[in-house]
Formats: sequence, C-alpha cells, structure tokens
Amino acid sequence: MRVLVTGAAGFIGSALTSHLAGQGHTVLGLDRRPPANAGVESVVCDLLDAGGLAAAFSRWRPEAVAHLGARIDLDEKRDLAGYAANIDGVRNVLQAIRATPAVGRTIFTSSQLVCRVGYVPQSDTDYAPTTLYGESKVLTEKLVRESDGAGTTWCLVRPTTVWGPGMSAHYQRFIRMIERGRYFHIGRRPLLKSYGYVGNVVHQYARLLTAPADVIRGKTFYLADDPPLSLRAWADGIQRALGAPPIRTIPEGLAHILARCGDLMNGVGFDRFPFNSFRLNNVLTEYRFDLSETARVCGPPPYTAEAGIAELVAWFRRHATQ
Repeated sequence: MRVLVTGAAGFIGSALTSHLAGQGHTVLGLDRRPPANAGVESVVCDLLDAGGLAAAFSRWRPEAVAHLGARIDLDEKRDLAGYAANIDGVRNVLQAIRATPAVGRTIFTSSQLVCRVGYVPQSDTDYAPTTLYGESKVLTEKLVRESDGAGTTWCLVRPTTVWGPGMSAHYQRFIRMIERGRYFHIGRRPLLKSYGYVGNVVHQYARLLTAPADVIRGKTFYLADDPPLSLRAWADGIQRALGAPPIRTIPEGLAHILARCGDLMNGVGFDRFPFNSFRLNNVLTEYRFDLSETARVCGPPPYTAEAGIAELVAWFRRHATQ
C-alpha cells in the first residue's frame, strides 16, 4: 500500500515510517523538516502550504494517509493562531485528500489533551481541554468529523504520553535525573498511567491502516500500552536498566511545599525551574483509558514494559544529549 505520513520527521512519525516500510508498504514522509529516515522517500512541505500539499498528493497519489503533523508543545499562551498547523493545516490536508481519489483510508492524529489530565470523557465528543494546544486538537477533531474525513474511511487517534527511543529532550532530562540520582518518587502510590511505548503505538497505527473498514470508520481510538504502567515501577525499571542509584521517596506533603517554592521561582522569572504545582499535579494524577476497542482492532501490544525500557536505555546511552 502507498502510505503518506505527515509529520514524518517527528518522534512518532519517524518510527511509523520505518515500521511501515519494514512491513513492505511504500511510504512517503512529508514534513517541514527533512525526515530522518534516509531509506524513505520524502518531501519537505509545511502543512500551511496548501499548494505544496496539493502538489505532493497529486504527484504521489497515496492510497492511505496517516496524518501526524502538528504543533505539539504547550507553550502558546496567547491565542489559537499559534496552533494554525492543527487547524488551518488540517483543513489543507482534508482539501488535498478530497482532491486525491486514490486515498481510501485516513488516520487523523488528535491528543489525549482534548480533555484535562484525569478527566474520563463520556463520549468521543465530550471535551474538556485546559490548554490552547488541547483546544486546537478539539478543532482538529471537529474539522475531520464535519468533512467526514474528506470522504474516506477514517478514524481519529489520541496518543497518550508516548515514550521510547527518539523521545524529546524533556524526557531525556527525566532519564538523566534518574541516572544521576536526582529523581525522586512522591508518596507510595503506584500512580497508574496509560503511557504508550512508541513501538506499541506505531503497531497500533499500522493495524488501523489495514483493519476492515467497518471496524474503524468514524471511530476514536486511544493509543497506549495495555495494561497501564505504574509510574513508580516504570521509573524503577529505568533505574535498574541504567544501573543508577535506587530512587528515593519523599512524602506528598513535602512535594507540595517544594512545588509551591517552584511556583515562586517561576513567578520571578526562573521559567525553567524544573518542579512546580503544574508538574506535581501531572505526576500525582492517574489516568487510565479504556483500550478495549483498540485491543479488539489492533490486538495486544507487541512490547512489554521491560522490553521497551531495555530499548529506551540502549538508545539513551547512544544518542541522548548530555
């Protein structure tokens, strides 16, 4: 199958293009940066360049599209215009799909942050975003539904926190803190989270691209590991794989005091101070999504947490920034 992957230079996108090529699909990677996979045909194009997108689709005539391209940080504080790639860019992709009769299957990538962390939506259109990024992804979903996926067999996916080789510098710092004995557990709770190892997530994308049309059409799937990870056990697993000092535990009460100190530091201009109430809330809030439909369509995730940790640590030792 001829598959076009937008956002192909990103963390998940680069892993997905490699995975699909390894399965025998013909893959075109599209990104505003040159994709990292030298063996995959690529085109440099911004999602906001409607003409460039149309030309790439017309030339390549993909049979399926996995749309991952987006602005994914949470830094924008002013207005939604900063997330134009997630709104106008989606409009441009939908327009290009509609003009390309060869496209029969599309996967559109949204985010778990269409709802606040810890909120359990009652339906696919029950939204509760707390960030501009989350709001932009709500609009992504609405545009896809309003256009009926530009007339194709389509589904929406909401990856959760994705981890593994290639993860961002932010998460590399988390591993570096474990390696140096600077990370600490907060309280004794296991803190269960529906994180997703990147190998499991790209497996789920690939299965959705080839699943029978009637089992995916118009549906929304969370992409994550199943069962959920314990944050405590996951960090301890990374610590053991690194051969790092055992992770210490501090009481939750002390963590709240430290977080308030971090809030004060941030308030006087030290924006990069690593611990504050926002981060503490994210650590302490459990989130577990119902992955039964994902499992029914995609099967069980191929990687265990232990296997994923081993690959992550091996990659970290080779490539992580110091």
